[in-house]
Amino acid sequence: MKILDFLEERGVPYRNLQLYVQAFTHSSYANEHKGGKDYERLEFMGDAVLQLYVSRYIFALRPDDSEGQLTTLRSKLVREESLARFARELGLDKLILLGVGEERSGGRNRDSVLCDVFESFTGALYLDCGEAEVMRMLEKTIFAHVDDVAEVEEIKDFKTKLQELIQADDRRSVQYVVVKETGPANAPEFTVEVRLENMTLGRGKGTSKKRAEQQAARDALNKMASE
Repeated sequence: MKILDFLEERGVPYRNLQLYVQAFTHSSYANEHKGGKDYERLEFMGDAVLQLYVSRYIFALRPDDSEGQLTTLRSKLVREESLARFARELGLDKLILLGVGEERSGGRNRDSVLCDVFESFTGALYLDCGEAEVMRMLEKTIFAHVDDVAEVEEIKDFKTKLQELIQADDRRSVQYVVVKETGPANAPEFTVEVRLENMTLGRGKGTSKKRAEQQAARDALNKMASE
């Protein structure tokens, strides 16, 4: 089993192997194999563990940073793109158990799935082995990249920036319209257009409506900047 090999190669003193199997089981796989548990509960636990341990680490690492600076840095370290990157570095992408449709649609390489799996693996590691093993894993991933992740461009709310730009001229508001939805129910992809009256300003895609709206706003801002 790949998961067993992974744990043994990295010297994880596991006790409950089934917990790690669950951590890598996508809902599509669980649905196809009746009775199996997916990783969503462990994802919930892992998210809480990451918030605490990453907060504690950067709080000690950067004693002169303000609350706002620490919050921004933590957001960069635990956001979807970052956790997906760390999941790939650990090789977690090779361990995910996916349903046939999800596999065909590229779920193994999707940032949202990899982010979820990093969190669920963290949750399983915490429940099975405790803080010491979680910290050992974080030292090889998140903590090793604090400086380069900190240099990444600030996280932007493109929807807010676009609305502020539009309202600089008058009190009009933009609208976001879902124009297309594809993929299986457990892993949809939304296409959204941002419109001002009858004019389409931008278009974006995402694994949730909110992500698609942000991408549409970003597209609109880029187009307006190039005009």
